[in-house]
Amino acid sequence: MRTETTPPSTVTAQTRPRALWADTAKGACIVLVVLWHVVMKDYLQVDWHIGIPLPGAWGTLGEQLLPLRMPLFFTISGVFATTALARTWRQTARSRIAKFLYLYAAWLLIHTVLLSAVPDFTTARADSALALLEQLTITPSNLWYLYALAAYFVIAKALHRVPRAVVLTAAAALSAITATGVLATPGDRGGLYQNLVFFLAGVYFRPVIERWAETVTNRRLVLSFLAYATALAAMAAAGAQKWPGVWLAVGLVAVAFGVTAAARLSRSPAIGGPLAALGRRTLPIYVIHMPVLALLHLVLHDPISNLGYTGQIIAALCYPAVLSAVVIAICLLIHWVLLGLGASWLFELPRLRGRSGAGLAPTSPIESVKTGPAAVPSASPVTDSGRPETAEVRS
Repeated sequence: MRTETTPPSTVTAQTRPRALWADTAKGACIVLVVLWHVVMKDYLQVDWHIGIPLPGAWGTLGEQLLPLRMPLFFTISGVFATTALARTWRQTARSRIAKFLYLYAAWLLIHTVLLSAVPDFTTARADSALALLEQLTITPSNLWYLYALAAYFVIAKALHRVPRAVVLTAAAALSAITATGVLATPGDRGGLYQNLVFFLAGVYFRPVIERWAETVTNRRLVLSFLAYATALAAMAAAGAQKWPGVWLAVGLVAVAFGVTAAARLSRSPAIGGPLAALGRRTLPIYVIHMPVLALLHLVLHDPISNLGYTGQIIAALCYPAVLSAVVIAICLLIHWVLLGLGASWLFELPRLRGRSGAGLAPTSPIESVKTGPAAVPSASPVTDSGRPETAEVRS
């Protein structure tokens, strides 16, 4: 397990593309996460009366990306976890495990309060002290990515002396069994079980994944896309979503395509730049977007439902994409305002007195997307540098 030794201030031309493709992948993943929630929790709840299945098409598109979104997200998180896992237990416990548990608990409480104001919004929420305790412990909420990262770091650190083949086989078996529906998976526990194998794959196969990204070609992009599309079609045609190992296999193909596409997109400044900028701000978007979406749903549901035929046709075509962009922009604006108010403790584990971080001055959310990846700091949940972490952490 190798450790990165390049100081953040002296990133070489050789190491920069690696961060760029990974940040691009994370940016694409967070956009897809927001889009999925927009479609499922708002768009499909609208009263459509257009007589054509456009809303269903958006739902189907979102379902086809299920094997890609979180598996790719966790694979990239695993790639970035290798340095932290090489540190002592004490260092890893604070910088990763305690940090993610703290962020999960803090934002769970915030979500519980804010979502109580929108009771008709279709997402899991704690409506009692017992339900809140359950979400804090055994049944993670829609913030489960943070909960999972803390758990995965504990598992990867605790089992680092166990042969990798044994650990991966056990994680793959857990993922495959979960996909069959045999295990009880209330809340988002299913995602917790299914994605451990992808995180570990990122940790164990980091050099392979990096070489794959660095040597990307257009031919590989086309072939990996065709492989993913074929796997999805075959799984759907056979009704094999719950066959043991099928979802896992499709997820692995999806991750290969995702890494390939991200590496290729990272070479396009017009697309890769903004995506990479978002990729370094996945944390604020992830933790803020659900309450923002809930409040927008409260405001927009009736007006969209009452549009005339032409208005609904237009909305059915572009509403999910437009609303996703609006939600992300509002999240970045809120993050900027909160940092300006000194609320960095909402995005980083508070430091002990006397241990200060640097660089807390917020960057304008509009400027952060325009300036591109080299000019903006990061708020990704996972960092791979050895420097002190602040509310804006470098991945």
